[in-house]
Amino acid sequence: MTDPTAARTSPPSDAPAFRVRPAVPADVRGIRDLVQPYADERILLAKEWVGYYEAVQEFLVAEAPDGTLIGCGALHVMWLDLAEIRTLAVARQWRGRRVGHALLEALTDRARDLAISRLFCLTFEVDFFAAHGWGTIDGPAVEPEVYAELLRSHDDGVAEFLDLARVKPNTLGNTRMITRVD
Repeated sequence: MTDPTAARTSPPSDAPAFRVRPAVPADVRGIRDLVQPYADERILLAKEWVGYYEAVQEFLVAEAPDGTLIGCGALHVMWLDLAEIRTLAVARQWRGRRVGHALLEALTDRARDLAISRLFCLTFEVDFFAAHGWGTIDGPAVEPEVYAELLRSHDDGVAEFLDLARVKPNTLGNTRMITRVD
């Protein structure tokens, strides 16, 4: 099994180190603070406080040496072999230092540990995900039997994955992308 808590260092030798670790409830305020500027710009969807607490076990965070949260991302299992990368955010002053790459790698490792073979995301950062081997979804992404089961979910992320009309007024205009986990 891979260790998502292993220390990771950004490539430029002069850049400060950071580490990626599982989130704990005490991180929720920092996670929300990371997400809110992007939510204000309609790049990410904000959650209510209770939503962050309910999902804290899905999150990994990137932490600067001084303990400040500089990034976050979540892995939300949707089906036997399918999970969504959600709420991937990096503090603006840390962008370009491979924090997002480290989080995506750690979330992918977590998916691999759970025997998840496909990852999905909704994103405006198409180039970022494409650089990691992700492709856009055209048409149905799951077989009809799974589609019918996923329709029973009350989760808007699942509805967006299925490209359901009921979420169209709420979508941000982002791109559905998917990759295989080897």
